[in-house]
Amino acid sequence: MTENSYVEVKDLRRVFDVSKPWLNRVLEGGEKQYLKAVDGVSFSIAKGETFALVGESGSGKSTVARMVVGLLPPTSGEVMIDGVSMSSRAASAERQRLRRRIQMIFQDPYASLNPRWQVDRIVAEPIRAFHLIESEKDIADRVGELLSLVGLHPADGRKYPHEFSGGQRQRIAIARALASNAEFIVCDEPTSALDVSVQAQILNLMRDLQDRLGLTYLFISHNLAVVRHMASRIGVMYLGRIVEISNGRELFAHPKHPYTRMLLDAVPDIGMTGRQRIPVRGEIPNPINPPTGCTFNPRCPFANERCRAEIPPLVGGVACHAIHEGRLAIDAAA
Repeated sequence: MTENSYVEVKDLRRVFDVSKPWLNRVLEGGEKQYLKAVDGVSFSIAKGETFALVGESGSGKSTVARMVVGLLPPTSGEVMIDGVSMSSRAASAERQRLRRRIQMIFQDPYASLNPRWQVDRIVAEPIRAFHLIESEKDIADRVGELLSLVGLHPADGRKYPHEFSGGQRQRIAIARALASNAEFIVCDEPTSALDVSVQAQILNLMRDLQDRLGLTYLFISHNLAVVRHMASRIGVMYLGRIVEISNGRELFAHPKHPYTRMLLDAVPDIGMTGRQRIPVRGEIPNPINPPTGCTFNPRCPFANERCRAEIPPLVGGVACHAIHEGRLAIDAAA
């Protein structure tokens, strides 16, 4: 791990076999097909930091999130959290102890909560699973503290998930994530299913909890306005690769990659600056049969023959031949 990194993701890859059954391939003459959902993603997160991954649907953000927490094994690459490899068989005991400190908040708060369990049982589940507290009275007291911490009343523990609004359910999901004394939380589109006003409440709650408890976040979102509020550093993903990675303020002030610029131009101009805006053109290609070279080249107005033939390396925080060759000025987007 690099110095001061709490989470280190190195050259992470995930390939899915999406081939038809063997008999169909024999009868129809087809070949095996593979989908590269994640193709060489690397980044690090410092302790207490919020790092965000943004991009359109199908860019591989959620696949990265699931590999980071261990829900999905990588095809290759490595995830290190606090010096412990999530994929090393030799360190299985250390990895098991580490799992208590890692939690995930999902996109749909209702789907992630057991509808047949009362809230106090849902929140207490990590406490019982990791044997953090043995006494049932102490567990009940801890659940009440957690519910109060996320802005609910301890008496709400006797209710079922369907008795709450969407924002309240997400508060319950956050309380459950904190129940194991988690230090690193992966947030997979945690506010996309909520109303805008409720989104702000949940995001402010997450920021307050981070300041109070020293939490580290990996934040997955397609909403740049949300990311701007939450993240100190941002990685922009396109078709399984990171095309730009930068400090949050710098990325919004001076976006480099043409894809990042398109995403920012799609955000409503509330300030009414009058700046000419370029809408996002085209659709994300089929990941089973991606374009050669830079996968963004069919949608990029600056693409040339090299872009269509060579995959650009991530140099200086951006993977773009036009930037590296000086054909596209960075300040042009400011």
